[in-house]
Amino acid sequence: MTQENILRASGKRVLVAAVSAACLASAIGAEAGGTISFGDDKSVSLGFGMRGSFASVENGAPNGTSRSNDFTLDSARIFLSGSLNQNIKGMLNTEKDIAGQGFQAIDANVQITIFPELTIWAGRFLSPSDRANMAGPYYSLGGGYWAGIASRYGYNGGYIGRDDGVAAVGSLLDGKLSYAVGVFEGNTEFKIAPVTVGKRTGTDDLMYAGRVQVDLWDPEPGYYGTGNYLGAKDILAVGIAGRTQGGGSVSTTKTGDYNAYSIDFLLEKKDVGPGAISLEAAYYDYDTDSVFLSEQGTAYTAGAGYIFNDKVGWGKFQPFVRYQKFEADTNKDTRKYDLGTSYIIDGYNAQISAFYSDTKVTGKSSNDAFTVSMQFQF
Repeated sequence: MTQENILRASGKRVLVAAVSAACLASAIGAEAGGTISFGDDKSVSLGFGMRGSFASVENGAPNGTSRSNDFTLDSARIFLSGSLNQNIKGMLNTEKDIAGQGFQAIDANVQITIFPELTIWAGRFLSPSDRANMAGPYYSLGGGYWAGIASRYGYNGGYIGRDDGVAAVGSLLDGKLSYAVGVFEGNTEFKIAPVTVGKRTGTDDLMYAGRVQVDLWDPEPGYYGTGNYLGAKDILAVGIAGRTQGGGSVSTTKTGDYNAYSIDFLLEKKDVGPGAISLEAAYYDYDTDSVFLSEQGTAYTAGAGYIFNDKVGWGKFQPFVRYQKFEADTNKDTRKYDLGTSYIIDGYNAQISAFYSDTKVTGKSSNDAFTVSMQFQF
């Protein structure tokens, strides 16, 4: 065996040992994720997370009139990231598939830092969109997605909002101005091409997406966002996002373009009475070129939370309220109210939430639900 092959084999053994050690550390320790460094800015980090819930939903039983009562594993993820050197890093994150029988890669990308203000992301990842979608189910006020009523970007761009493409990501003015702009495949539930629906074949135009955000108080580092800082920062931020794809809406009878844009707002202030207050709002406009009127229209959302500084037992309470509305061009509105509280044990690594929801669709009776959810990351 040549010296070069010996070095390569040794490097592989070091990597395997690092991953194995990280697995052992995650299994034994209570910290969220473990990182193993092996010199020259090289490292591997491993972690996992899960979300589960119990929900009782009005008229949700199979007979259509009784309440449903269900325990659900909402999410199960494995997080793996690595650093090759100071300028080249990557991530591989998985999520259980819809049937819950296996895992699917949702993030598989490399991040190449050209200079401090510019990093190139390439592979599969979240395309630029609104704060709610960038924060995802693990980092939002009250936990969980916003049920896709107002923030519908997750439906447009691959699996759980992810898409294959490349983007330029960075920040300026000491992190107070952040940007992300990229080009993606644009595979969506709107049958974005390339795809064949019946006998109709869509075009193969790419999807262009971008986001610009201004932080007037504390800066917000990182591309994947956070929906709420749980009283850790003073935030006053406004973000604008948009995406477009020619031939991006394809049905069995018609093909049209897809366009969407949104503006979102977040205010968080520490030391307001015995805790920290947060206020959030967003506006959305979706256009499918009248191909899918049920997904075309405007949407609104607003929420508020208050986290107490003092612990009660293991954690802190954060009561919250949230409102969503989607006005589809079918003249059918969908509205949802949420009222509940989270028990924050260890930030987003350990929390339990309980909330009441009421959903109303035009022409249908309202449905209420009571949900208790838990979230843990290791």
